[in-house]
Parts: sequence; structure tokens; C-alpha cells
Amino acid sequence: MIKSKLICAIAVLGVLVSVYAAGNGGTAEFLMTEVWASEAAVASDGESGESPDQLETQGSDLIAGEGETVTAVDVVDEDAVPVTAEDLQNGVYGISVESSSSMFTIDSAELHVEDGKMYAVMTMGGKGYLYLYPGTPEEAVAAPESDYIPFEENGDGAHTFTIPLESLNTGVDCAAFSKRKQKWYARTLMFAASSLPPEAFKEDFFTTPQSLELKDGTYTCGVVLSGGSGRASVESPCSFTVSGGKASACIIFSSPNYDY
Repeated sequence: MIKSKLICAIAVLGVLVSVYAAGNGGTAEFLMTEVWASEAAVASDGESGESPDQLETQGSDLIAGEGETVTAVDVVDEDAVPVTAEDLQNGVYGISVESSSSMFTIDSAELHVEDGKMYAVMTMGGKGYLYLYPGTPEEAVAAPESDYIPFEENGDGAHTFTIPLESLNTGVDCAAFSKRKQKWYARTLMFAASSLPPEAFKEDFFTTPQSLELKDGTYTCGVVLSGGSGRASVESPCSFTVSGGKASACIIFSSPNYDY
């Protein structure tokens, strides 16, 4: 897309030079040599003598700089356990997804799992992006356009993107190409396995009283509270009771401001 626009512009320039030469005899051969040499440099993608520094400069023009982006939010929980397609049952599930940028809003997402592979279909909150690339903006610039993920319109006219996933609960690098700015923007997405229904997981995924061979009785275990403002905490260890093969825990908060 980006390279083809430049080649078209050079082709038009070649026509204009021909007209100019016709009215200024004797200059056509020299001017056209310059034009076609320039086109060859573009069409060969740098293989005809352009230095790496020149190519890097051209590529950087397609990547949003620091002053062109909003402050990124850290959406990755380092303590979260990665979940792969091998941990899940085949099916289609609604899933929550967090974005590192307030300018890249996702209204809803569906997770598709089939035979050890999975992908997400994201319905966007706007129509400002033409392509996604599963990687960084630098990788997107270097990749062929055939690797870009174009938007599709759903039945409601909203834009959707389908992105492959290796795992949930981990940061997914995603470059988004802005329709208005004509530049790639760096985004990080995090698809939360905790938002999936219990039936989405295979039976042996969770630790259960049965897998630990726990008999009915009272036990203690460590507990960690994450998320929120960070001002609240919970007592650890906590006590939990196993009865009839099912476990329940008693969680004690540091704050009296939680009702449910």
C-alpha cells in the first residue's frame, strides 16, 4: 500500500518530464534516466544502493513517535498463569481484553478454540484503524502487506479484527495502522483467562481437592490479592475447608469498605 503509492507518484512524474522534454529539445534522455533510476531504487526496496540509514529513516516515518501517542497503561499481570489452547475445550467464548492505549478501544471479543489453536475476534469501539499486525510497529514496517490483518465489517457495520493468539494472560504485541495518521502505533493487549466460563477449561487444568488428595477437614493456604488501587490487602495465610470434595475459603480483608 505505502510503497505502491510512491511508485505511482513517480510514474506520473515520468509523464510530466516527457511533456517538458518535448518542449525543451535535447533534455529528455537525461531527465528520464534520473526518473527511472529513482523508481528502480523504490521498487527494489533498497537493493539498488540505498544505505541502511536511509531505509531506516523512511521506515521511521511510518511509525508514531513518542509525542504522537498517549501514555501506555501496563496491562500485563506478571503473576498470572499463561493459558494456551491445549488447556481449553474447543468452542467459542466471550473474553475480556485489556488494551494499553485508551485510543485503541475494544467493545467486545470472542475467543475461538479449535484443535490446539486459538484466535480472537475483536469488535472495535471505532473505525480509526485499517490494519493490525501481530508484532511491533518496526516489524510491521518490515513485513509484507500480505501479513497485515485488515478490518472486516460485522452485521452492525462495526469494524472487527481477527488476531491469532499463542496464550492468554500474557502481553500480546500488536501494531495498529491509523487511517487518519497513516502510521503504525504500538499497542499491548491482554486477554484474560479469568473471564472465561469454567466449562471452557479442560478438567485437569485446575487444582482441586481431588488432585491434591485432600480429605474433608480444615486447612490453610497462602492467598494473594491483585488489582485495584493496591491500598487494600487480605490476610495470608487464610483458612479453607474441604467438605464433600468441595473447598471454600475464608478471606479477611484489611478494609471494611467491601460489602460483597
